[in-house]
Amino acid sequence: MKIDGHTKLAFVLGYPVTHSLSPAMHRAAFAATGINAAYLPWVVAPDRLAEAVRGLRAMENLLGANVTVPHKEAIVPLLDGLTPEAEAFGAVNTVLPRDGKLIGDNTDGAGFLAALRADLGCEAGGLTAVVLGAGGAARAVAMSLARAGARRVVLVNRSLERGRLVADAVAARYPACEVTAQALQPRWQVSEVPEIRLLVNTTSVGLHSSDPLLFAYSSLSAQIMVCDLIYNPPETALLQVARSRGCRTTNGMGMLVHQGALAFERWTGKPAPVHAMREAVAI
Repeated sequence: MKIDGHTKLAFVLGYPVTHSLSPAMHRAAFAATGINAAYLPWVVAPDRLAEAVRGLRAMENLLGANVTVPHKEAIVPLLDGLTPEAEAFGAVNTVLPRDGKLIGDNTDGAGFLAALRADLGCEAGGLTAVVLGAGGAARAVAMSLARAGARRVVLVNRSLERGRLVADAVAARYPACEVTAQALQPRWQVSEVPEIRLLVNTTSVGLHSSDPLLFAYSSLSAQIMVCDLIYNPPETALLQVARSRGCRTTNGMGMLVHQGALAFERWTGKPAPVHAMREAVAI
């Protein structure tokens, strides 16, 4: 890749960020489309985030930036405005330079829905879904499902109070969707949610082989599609059991690629080379 005075710069801000697959994914996209741009990981400690944002403002050759943990919520008040998606989620994963201002966007939800469609052939309209967890990813997934016409979304979380907070926030914005919360514990069974067709794990449980089971995995049945947002390992214990019980399954790699593709398109105005991006991060 040639770098010269015309090269545009893009970054991913996080702490830590050395594990991120986004640089490989976006470099492949730039190469495939012939765009003169470079994408770099930028390690930004939480107490230096405001300085980093000021640095972004000073770059005349800034193409854009991604934002990952722990900055997705903290960066919101440092920007000049938010897209409707970022406002709904209360978090930013993409920064767009617009007319001298920095606008916060969020492509996580749309990327999740695109991955469901591509990997599982699943459309959200009329769906009953369970979302495990109540953090930022759970909020984005639940908001996106409700916005896309899901009939019912159930947040299942160890802290019932936190689950109810997220459920109330989603229901307030999308009242046509029935949004409730239940307590997650090892004996919880999917049969506690009638007509469930989709289960999404947004927690970090499954990253390690020694992690305990989230619920009674044996309660899964073949008509339930299962998505685990973890992508390394490519198949968690949840996905292994789900597949053995006849469920259609997918991990979080599709969401990673599709949210990145949407960021690429918003920065460049060009269609994203999704195949090249996926090949670049294949594990």
